[in-house]
Amino acid sequence: MEAKNHTTVSEFIMTGLFEYPHLQGLFFGVILCLFMAAIQGNSLIILAIALHPPLHKPMYFFIANLALIDIICTSCVLPKMMQNLILGKKTISFSGCMAQLFTFTYSTSTELMLLTAMAFDRYMAICHPLHYAVVMTKNVCITIASCIWAVGAFNSIVNTLLMLRLEFCGSNLIQHFFCEIPAVLAISCSSTYLNEVMDFMADIFLAMGNFLLIIVSYGFIIRSILKIQGSEGKERAFSTCSSHLVVVGLYYSTVIYTYVQPPSSYSMDKNKMVVAVLYTLVTPVLNPLIYSLRNKEVKVAFRKILLFCKMN
Repeated sequence: MEAKNHTTVSEFIMTGLFEYPHLQGLFFGVILCLFMAAIQGNSLIILAIALHPPLHKPMYFFIANLALIDIICTSCVLPKMMQNLILGKKTISFSGCMAQLFTFTYSTSTELMLLTAMAFDRYMAICHPLHYAVVMTKNVCITIASCIWAVGAFNSIVNTLLMLRLEFCGSNLIQHFFCEIPAVLAISCSSTYLNEVMDFMADIFLAMGNFLLIIVSYGFIIRSILKIQGSEGKERAFSTCSSHLVVVGLYYSTVIYTYVQPPSSYSMDKNKMVVAVLYTLVTPVLNPLIYSLRNKEVKVAFRKILLFCKMN
């Protein structure tokens, strides 16, 4: 028997930022600047960590992974947005939408778990400093990162395959400026129950579960810091966590606000549009700044790279 073709919609129309045609020139300029800043900033972080031996530590290894994830996230969303703004279009092909959905889901789920690994690294460094070098070896860090990337890929593959089984035979208007799971599920004309269950379970496990692990880790970290004698020691210990705490707070506040709800209740109001701009455009730009502004070792690596570029 010939398989039924579930997809009768060949392309989707995206709203969101494209609802303001008189501001498209401004949007393009801002998005282009943010895209260039995100790519250059995160690439510089990766380059500095790879080339500067004092940064060959577990904490910086995970920061390099975070920078790579941010590059993937911005690269899957922003180029298509800029193309549509230049051409005056607001469409994306079905295959392009699924590819964007897969890549964005992959980067988001991977980043959530990576932030937890970074919290565990800080927990070991502060709460168990004598065992840190034994536990957080190079092989252990590579294994943790590999598992995180693999779980992120599995989650994205499952959700994308479930999306491909749906029918899109009615409205093709996506209430968003890129393809993500809740927005696409909202316009399917077939039952999305299984998709909603799997997506909601992934949100609870990846967002809430990892967030809980981070809270527990920092509970132990704060308790250990309070036991340190002298304000200088406490300040030094807290400074190693402050950048990570800022990134966690910024990222989780936006993700939980947007995703931890049943997809059937999805609606892209103006507040959520602003939040979506934060986690797709602003956060990848801010992360390299957050991790470099107060870090002397990273600043030294940056200066060496810039000096080398000037000499050549």
